[in-house]
Amino acid sequence: QVPLVESGGGLVQPGGSLRLSCTASTSIISIYTMAWYRQAPGKEREYIATISKGGTTMYKDSVKGRFTISRDNAKKTLYLQMNSLKPEDTAVYYCNAPNSQVPWGQGTQVTVSS
Repeated sequence: QVPLVESGGGLVQPGGSLRLSCTASTSIISIYTMAWYRQAPGKEREYIATISKGGTTMYKDSVKGRFTISRDNAKKTLYLQMNSLKPEDTAVYYCNAPNSQVPWGQGTQVTVSS
């Protein structure tokens, strides 16, 4: 079973919104601090948001105020609500538990373009 499966990406115009989901096959989302990452073409994967076990959230400056990370432990799902999307948000988005040995999923492509 794949530990993490990301979904919800797509093509959206600048200023639009998307909600990404990350579904886990185990209870890792409720046990660990979880994070969203993204990797743009030709760039390294970067962290963009985290949520602690207690619900404390942190964001990369470039997405602060536009993105919201949340989770539903009962559904074993992590979310990323993305508003006011910009072309520079175009990337493959991944979820994972930082500093863990959890394998990376396939990610979900987000393309922001008019």
